[in-house]
Amino acid sequence: MPYWLQILIIVAITYLVISIVIYYVQDYLLFKPEKLPEDFQFFYKNQETQEYNLETRDGAVINGLRFRVKDPKGVVLYLKGNSKSIKGWGKFAVDFTRHGYDVFMIDYRGFGKSTGRRSQKAIKRDLQEVYTKIKERVSEENIIVYGRSLGSGFATKLASINNPKMLILDAPYYSLTKVTARYMPFMPLSILIKYPLPTYKWLKYVQCPIHIVHGTNDKLIPYKSSVKLSQIKPKLTRLHTIIGGGHKDLNNFESYHQIMEEIINAKLNSIDFSTTSINVIHSAKNNKAKA
Repeated sequence: MPYWLQILIIVAITYLVISIVIYYVQDYLLFKPEKLPEDFQFFYKNQETQEYNLETRDGAVINGLRFRVKDPKGVVLYLKGNSKSIKGWGKFAVDFTRHGYDVFMIDYRGFGKSTGRRSQKAIKRDLQEVYTKIKERVSEENIIVYGRSLGSGFATKLASINNPKMLILDAPYYSLTKVTARYMPFMPLSILIKYPLPTYKWLKYVQCPIHIVHGTNDKLIPYKSSVKLSQIKPKLTRLHTIIGGGHKDLNNFESYHQIMEEIINAKLNSIDFSTTSINVIHSAKNNKAKA
């Protein structure tokens, strides 16, 4: 056997082995769950909470918390990132309860007290069931869907097949396949990735106002991914930039909370664009009066 053919076979086998490893270990690389015992008691200072368990049609149990306020304006369905459990993520509920909104957070399958075999299809189905339950008590015009990092893709999918008041994406990715391709550019990730989460595809079908919040110093999901997403439905989308913000610290910036104030409490006024400078043509010619 020629030497070059031996090298080619070794490279091909190595490539195949790496592909198989990526396929089977990606769940461990992508998800960083924190498991909680069934008798764990949630507690947040100055927050009133109510715990829920939703049994899905395949026998899984999805655990969630509702942070309650008096006379709520509506509900924020907060879809968290890929790590820990709602035990830690619950601290962010105050950023919405302070505006008079109840907040509902859930743990994905395998996180916290939630059970069940995880897959992109299963998580999408679970979240739709949760949304439907919320919709039974709250009008959709009062439901805000908020997606943080990993949750931004699922939030976009929810908003694309429902009609919430608005969609807020915090540090979103264009697609999870694109994010992972930065680290493994030579692998066939479109085939290997179990969770492609194509946010850009789902965003095309969203009909509610879209707000994208992203830090310029995000090293995990580049700011440019939000710039690209904002161009998909430009008439419905506003891109909010946190100068110097990273991937995990946006809540430490005063500008983030100012932006949330503007987004959540804004009253949309219709504009008569005929009174603006849109489509106004200014001539550079100096037309002298005829003698």
